Parts: sequence; structure tokens; C-alpha cells
Amino acid sequence: MAGSHGHEHGHEHGHMPAPAAPWPVEIRLKRSARVLEVTFDDGNHVRLGAEYLRVESPSAEVQGHGPGQTKVPAGKRNVAIVDVQPVGNYAVRLVFDDGHSTGIYGWGYLAELAREHDRRWKNYLDALAAAGQKRD
Repeated sequence: MAGSHGHEHGHEHGHMPAPAAPWPVEIRLKRSARVLEVTFDDGNHVRLGAEYLRVESPSAEVQGHGPGQTKVPAGKRNVAIVDVQPVGNYAVRLVFDDGHSTGIYGWGYLAELAREHDRRWKNYLDALAAAGQKRD
């Protein structure tokens, strides 16, 4: 057959599709505890504190507009989440009581925040200390 090379594209090089990010099957806001509870379809159940979510917001306000522009929000120990708004079927927008509401947390990012909690939290505390800032 002219033009046929007898193989399917993608298989000859051993390409595998990227593993799908865990998908949340339940998201609950525990206002009194200032915690967002997320249960993923892989069975992982995590509790993410409001302060942690606020200081790790994917918004430009926190992350900056380019490499090296990340800001370290101080004084967020008592911040609370006041609303969780769905964004399509891929993310949630968290609204905090300090007025911050521009962070859109995709499912993959929430899973990453859970997976990297200890490292990211230590980096946050170290960055606060280096800047002479406090959580209160």
C-alpha cells in the first residue's frame, strides 16, 4: 500500500500518556478548623490549612508575573476561607477573609500542595524569617 509504513504513530517510540493527576471526589470546607479537606480518586485524603493555601496561592499577587517574583505573604496565621467556588470541572477558586480571591487551584495543584506540604511549609517559614516577617 503506497504511503503506509506498517506502524502506528506513538507506539514505536514507547510513548506512554502522562499519568492523570488525582481527581478530587470530595471537597469540604471546615470553617471552624480553617481547613479544606480534599479526598482524591486515588483514595488520598488530605487536610490543607487556610494559611498554607493562602500563602501558596497560584495567583499573580503571590507568585508574581515571572521567575523570581514570588512574594511571601506575612500575617496570615488567622486567615480563613469564606467560599469555595467551582471553576469549570478542573479547579476551585478560594475566597479568603482578607479579600484575596484571585487564586484558581487546579486539581493537580491541590494534589501537589498536599504532596509537597512539608517542604513548602518549611520554605515559607524560612522565607518569612529571612524577610523579618511573622505569621501573625
